[in-house]
Amino acid sequence: MPATPRKVFGAALGTWLLLALVPSADAATEEPGAEPEPEPAAVARTAIPSPEELEAAGAVIGKVKIVVGDVFDTSAEGEGGWLYRTANHLHIQTRPSVIRDQLLFEEGDPYRHRVVQESERNLRARGYLYDASILPIAYDGHAVDLEVRTRDVWTLNPGVSFNRKGGENAFGVQLQEDNLFGNGQRIGLQWDDNVDRQSVALSFYDPHFRHSFNQLGLAYADADDGSTKMLQLNRPFYALDVRHAGGIYLIDDERNDARYALGENVGEFGHVTEYYEVHGGWSPGLQGRWVRRWTAGATYDRDRFEPDPDEPLGGPLPADRELVYPWLGFELVEDSFQERVNQDQILRTEDVLVGLRASARLGYAAEALGSDRNALVASAAVQDGADLDERQSVFGSMSASGRLESGELVNGVVAAEGRYYRATSSRSKFYAAVSGAVTEQLDTEQQLLLGGDNGLRGYPLRYQAGTARALFTVEQRYYTKWYPFRLFHVGAAAFFDMGRTWGRDVTGLESSGLLKDVGVGLRLGSSRSSFGNVLHIDLAFPLDGGDDIDSVQLLVQTKGSF
Repeated sequence: MPATPRKVFGAALGTWLLLALVPSADAATEEPGAEPEPEPAAVARTAIPSPEELEAAGAVIGKVKIVVGDVFDTSAEGEGGWLYRTANHLHIQTRPSVIRDQLLFEEGDPYRHRVVQESERNLRARGYLYDASILPIAYDGHAVDLEVRTRDVWTLNPGVSFNRKGGENAFGVQLQEDNLFGNGQRIGLQWDDNVDRQSVALSFYDPHFRHSFNQLGLAYADADDGSTKMLQLNRPFYALDVRHAGGIYLIDDERNDARYALGENVGEFGHVTEYYEVHGGWSPGLQGRWVRRWTAGATYDRDRFEPDPDEPLGGPLPADRELVYPWLGFELVEDSFQERVNQDQILRTEDVLVGLRASARLGYAAEALGSDRNALVASAAVQDGADLDERQSVFGSMSASGRLESGELVNGVVAAEGRYYRATSSRSKFYAAVSGAVTEQLDTEQQLLLGGDNGLRGYPLRYQAGTARALFTVEQRYYTKWYPFRLFHVGAAAFFDMGRTWGRDVTGLESSGLLKDVGVGLRLGSSRSSFGNVLHIDLAFPLDGGDDIDSVQLLVQTKGSF
């Protein structure tokens, strides 16, 4: 179910307007839940053996202390004002029990540094936490005491959001809480108005359902072109050494799908989707550096289409499709994670897989099971990364999917991407990326698009369409020391994009050839809010195209990376 990105500045603005109404407090006193002074722990750590020495000595885990830090550290320079203290007072801290439930170890377990590091990664993946660290604070020769330190972010978003890309605006009004009563649950009510539809949506997500690693998700949306209902109950492979997983996923979706040519809506049709899936998984756990996982499941996937009497089709009406199939899956993961800063975020600890991850899934839809055809349904994906030296790294990924029907490949898509990073100074980085996709007999409701909403920033959204596409991007990134209001880390970028499509689209559109743009952008990396990671404000200038393209494009959007 699409949702407008929550803008970092929108959430911050709503927060500051709310806080401005609160009268100033007198001189500060440290709240009982405030982050304690770190000096005693730092002194104790100097006499503690290294993680390798602790493991070799057969140390066991003694006491586990949970320290949850506020949104603002009022003891730090620049964060001691009444406004910051009031923000902390209004914010409900994450409950220590919620943090403890996510640890992969318990008191009395053997100390294993790999498990401690993986617990840190799991905590940092939670949107309501900015960072997490787990450090030994005492050792008596047998038991090592650990301190788990986390820092909350502001999770209440009573406000508005704005998004602009490809020449189109999107607006939203929402009331969302990402850490309900400090339990890590997310609940939201929002109204969205974007290029596709207007909708009102209610959602709930609990990543720790019943104090476990189970995940529960519920959503309902009512739109001007249909509605969406979703239920998800899932127990994932939440750690490398987890042996079992499983879950169900149910979605009913009714909407209008639009067709685009040269950035203009040229047709629409009604689309009703019913997708139900149940699966289970097993793994022998981590063996050496590798994890192997097997999954099995069953899927019901039905798509129905009908013309909209008030809109042109813009191409042929897609044929209805009903697939019922069991499937088998396999995943291979290399235990090769690294902690980095300024990889895709701004001054935030990132857990980067510099290693191999591969997966594949194969199913068979048969008429005997209720399908409207016999088809082999397959998908696969692989990603890998490597450091060339201390300053350079490369990452690549590839995916493929499709159906084999009557000896022919249908709805086949092969996509690939490569990314290159080179640190040019302590506060700058060069980034380059190349991506592409080719298709074979796409289902006619699908379009392979390229435009301002997916990488070609100087052009309207969904501008080019075809049966294949390619995109090349280079950026020079800068990381400043500016930290306004202790809310955002500020960065900037100069960029160049080049891309095109090939082939005739379902609308009959032919590619307009190679398109290029240049531009500059401002980046605001959120350090206090859970609503989006990096806000992009870009000015892009197209170098090709006709008079129908504006000479400058303004893009405002939140992304998960720089």
